[in-house]
Amino acid sequence: VRRLRARAPAAERARVARELHDGIIQALAGLRFEVAALRQHADRGLPVEAELMRLEHALAEQVIAGRELMHRVRPTDVTPKQLPGYLAEIVERFSRETGIPAHYETDVEEAHLSPRTCRELARTLQEALVNVRKHSAARHVVVRFSGDPIHYRLTIDNDGRPFEFAGRLTLAELESARRGPVVIKERVREMGGELVIESFPERGVRLDILLRRRHRVGGSKTA
Repeated sequence: VRRLRARAPAAERARVARELHDGIIQALAGLRFEVAALRQHADRGLPVEAELMRLEHALAEQVIAGRELMHRVRPTDVTPKQLPGYLAEIVERFSRETGIPAHYETDVEEAHLSPRTCRELARTLQEALVNVRKHSAARHVVVRFSGDPIHYRLTIDNDGRPFEFAGRLTLAELESARRGPVVIKERVREMGGELVIESFPERGVRLDILLRRRHRVGGSKTA
């Protein structure tokens, strides 16, 4: 377990490096060539307004992607008491930077989870919202973080495009079918949690993450 945990930051850096190279850098290189071609059109007196608007939108998308990447590589030190508010900040920032209305609800004042699990849960929410922006064309997102005497539950609802399946699949079923978001499945496994994804064309997608809370027994903490 210690070796796996030691390798986790390296795996995260490798994932970010791939995304930076295959995503933002290649996209910006392509836009550079498109701008050069557009300049030639302008020199010949051809209309370029529509293309300029398209390029402006594409550049705005890469700015958002760059900000998301910065937030994901920034060290995330969040305590159990800070977690509910930190999740709210993630949702608010997503809505502000993407223009997609997003609402956050919680009844938790302090999460009785390990600091490592708090960090992983925050990164899982970040990853889920990145996927919403990239793939769903959602018009609205609702994030809920709730607790009961045994569990904490994080749900992310969006009204956009469903996954490539219709229905309700658990983590084991998603793994068996090789479906669902790979990074989120990895993070939920790391946290020892449960994941259910509901995907319906008429309703959109719900991610439901369940984590067992830590309890104090005789003055000591148990997972």
